Amino acid sequence: MQGSQTDTIFALSSGAGRAGVAVIRLSGPMAGATLRALLGRDNLPKARHAIYAPIRDPKTDERLDDAVAIYFAGPASFTGEDVVELHTHGGRAVIDGVLECLAAQPGLRIAEPGEYTRRAFENGKMDLTAAEGIADLIDAETAAQRRQAVRQMAGELGALYEDWRARLMKALAYIEADIDFPDEDLPGGIVPVVRGDLAYVHGEMTRHLADNRRGERLREGFQIVILGAPNAGKSSLLNRLARRDAAIVSEIAGTTRDMIEVHLDLGGFPVTMVDTAGLRESGDVIETEGVRRATARAEDADLRLVVVDRGDWPRIDAETARLIDRNTILLINKVDGTDAGNVPAVWSGQSAGADQLELPVLPISAMTGQGMESLLQLLETRVKEGLDFAGPVPLTRLRHRQALERASDHLDRGLQTDIAELAAEDIRLAVREIGKITGRVDVEDLLDIIFGDFCIGK
Repeated sequence: MQGSQTDTIFALSSGAGRAGVAVIRLSGPMAGATLRALLGRDNLPKARHAIYAPIRDPKTDERLDDAVAIYFAGPASFTGEDVVELHTHGGRAVIDGVLECLAAQPGLRIAEPGEYTRRAFENGKMDLTAAEGIADLIDAETAAQRRQAVRQMAGELGALYEDWRARLMKALAYIEADIDFPDEDLPGGIVPVVRGDLAYVHGEMTRHLADNRRGERLREGFQIVILGAPNAGKSSLLNRLARRDAAIVSEIAGTTRDMIEVHLDLGGFPVTMVDTAGLRESGDVIETEGVRRATARAEDADLRLVVVDRGDWPRIDAETARLIDRNTILLINKVDGTDAGNVPAVWSGQSAGADQLELPVLPISAMTGQGMESLLQLLETRVKEGLDFAGPVPLTRLRHRQALERASDHLDRGLQTDIAELAAEDIRLAVREIGKITGRVDVEDLLDIIFGDFCIGK
């Protein structure tokens, strides 16, 4: 990121486009002086109190707008710096006029992407997990994503990791003290106590990692892939679920050759529904590539909807059958009202890996909508089972997972050794990995614990 934290930055913080109100934010040492110049007054408004007043271009004295202005004196602000918010009318000309005026003021520059949140982190207003929670909250499209992002933004994830870090720092401090100050009057039985703390954190970390990637999947969306032979009705099903013509429907086999994605909200959870190429052997190079992509996407899917033409049931073609696993729902398409009762509720058979399966079967008509209500209820249940959770806020990013996996490996190694120096190094490495997640990698804390707890050198 370019620029200096001594710069005063400004930007439109509300959404672009015509609106009733726009919010323009300034942050930095010149924020207060700039507000005084815009208001044409010698003193600043009372901190954290809104005032309504005309704002003028300091150079031309042109009246730009009548706005609500709020001054936040640092460090009691979002960024920890002096911050000004201007709530102007949301017309494009008003916004452009104010931004152009600010750009002409000495010491001000336009903010870079994410710079306000970065300054908040650098000024100790939040850790990295909370900053990431803000980004997730802005991007949230469903209620479940919002709930997860709010918890992370509020510091729940950071607090969990900080608790682990503090326990490990204390254990490390005890070992380092035992190594470096053997003649001091230190409490006995340090090694058993330290091992207990290490085992506790290692166990908590292991359970945290064994979350079936729920947090990451909630951020990215539950992946449902629609599979089946050509002309089974996959594209019609996608259009029915999306409630719009997202895919081309044709009686010509092989119409869908690439993947078509639709994002849905099912019961408050994010879902990505993927229509794929019909599964069959083909001499067409493009269609063959479409089948290859469909197969690859199915392997990564959280749930597979296998669509079978009612006229072909109960036979399932070999290309489709090999992609059936325990995360599959069979949909018998093109049924009518009298036909539905002849479709069994459960299919028993073997997967390509020879696992014995019992899968739900639903009779549907993608064209008329028959069976759609039952399908949506089942999908909502499956998605909730896959993404809903209780307890601490889960891992939400791959970088968190990778850092914790490395930390867990270090702790596991530290628990296996009786050599204090080796155990200390493994604990130190584990602490550093946790610090990478929260943005805290600080050796001064270790010194504080050693000299504070043991009063060494008094």
